[in-house]
Amino acid sequence: MLDVLVIGGGNAALCAALMAREAGASVMLLEAAPREWRGGNSQHTRNLRCMHDAPQDVLVDAYPEEEYWQDLLKVTGGITNEALARLTIRASSNCRDWMRKHGVHFQPPLSGALHVARTNAFFMGGGKALVNAYFRSAEKLGVQIRYDTPVVSVELDGDRFVAACTARGERIEARSCVLAAGGFESNRDWLREAWGQNGRGEWPSDNFLIRGTRFNQGVLLKSMMEAGADSIGDPTQAHMVAIDARAPLYDGGICTRIDCVSLGVVVNREAQRFYDEGEDFWPKRYAIWGRLVAQQPGQIGYSIIDQKAIGRFMPPVFAGVTANTLAELASRLGLPERAFVHTVEAYNAACRPGSFDHTALDDCRTEGLTPAKTHWARPIDTPPYYGYALKPGVTFTYLGLKVNDKSAVHFGGRPSPNLFVAGEMMAGNVLGQGYTAGVGMSIGTAFGRIAGTQAALAARKEFEHAAA
Repeated sequence: MLDVLVIGGGNAALCAALMAREAGASVMLLEAAPREWRGGNSQHTRNLRCMHDAPQDVLVDAYPEEEYWQDLLKVTGGITNEALARLTIRASSNCRDWMRKHGVHFQPPLSGALHVARTNAFFMGGGKALVNAYFRSAEKLGVQIRYDTPVVSVELDGDRFVAACTARGERIEARSCVLAAGGFESNRDWLREAWGQNGRGEWPSDNFLIRGTRFNQGVLLKSMMEAGADSIGDPTQAHMVAIDARAPLYDGGICTRIDCVSLGVVVNREAQRFYDEGEDFWPKRYAIWGRLVAQQPGQIGYSIIDQKAIGRFMPPVFAGVTANTLAELASRLGLPERAFVHTVEAYNAACRPGSFDHTALDDCRTEGLTPAKTHWARPIDTPPYYGYALKPGVTFTYLGLKVNDKSAVHFGGRPSPNLFVAGEMMAGNVLGQGYTAGVGMSIGTAFGRIAGTQAALAARKEFEHAAA
């Protein structure tokens, strides 16, 4: 019989498969996607947030555990399991050598990502190169890999894993199992159910774009919840980014981000500002803007900058709308002209002189304006002016399965002896809300490695028990 079955094909699943195989277990990995779309959302990632107490290879200065924890605490608003969060943080400090052993290469941060030069290690070639390296290593080590094999449910004996049931009606037995099949962000019906209808009669999720894979349907997650597995998280909480409204429905990835929010203002379709664009550094705030836009009429927003901002952010793939006057920009964006000009002029008048520094929490702020802009507030007064339409882009959902420090699935508060979970399917234990750049890969790597190790141990125990 197979020792360890891993369900999923992204970073967490691959880490689990590699660790289980290194521990001597026979391993099979089931990926729902075809080979050319393998890797889940991990293929769209760029970096890993890493704790380090001193400069290390591609990481400058230091990023100690307590600072990492405080960053996470701030963005989650305290909705996090501290023990599991700190486990993730500590694991991020010593995983890179193991990753390199399996073919992953790192590079210094690219221009435009300097805010995370100290905190994040970037993958050479991005997430696609990372998952390809892991798949190559897994194949070399003898992990059996099957594509186009979505799993719809697992067979349980109480809290014990027995077998996985595929969409084709196949039943695959194993001594232990790791679930790493992602969230439900690609399941349009489930998103609609979770977000419901707003006071304007809109169904907000109908206007969401999915930044990652179309294969994360949440079928296995829902099946596990229906089977009595303990869950955690709010189904409306997710890594949600305000992305280019022209992005494709699926797999837009990193190139659909609009990163100039902190350098200008953001208005809704009524030409009203609705949040502080300069609240904190962009890597700590970019993943809240999708949710903010989702709460606006029509689930659309517009990022507005002027010529002074050009060259200070990673340029988007598609050019923005440009104009030489604010009134002309409003017309080209389809915004109410008088309201738009008034909003921008009121903002301009509220900007106080300061020393602009986009690499620091500077003293350029507004006064007497609601909402305030607390940093990087400079008048939008230098043509040409630029506007980018924004829609909510969902990366991954936070509703998942409860775990302990062994990554075990729980039933009625008790950990399963041979069923484990990693990645997006349990990220809600650490991320109750909010996000900070690179922490998703930290969670997937930490718990993927733990789950693989524990699954191999559980399989050995199952084998020894059967042989006794």
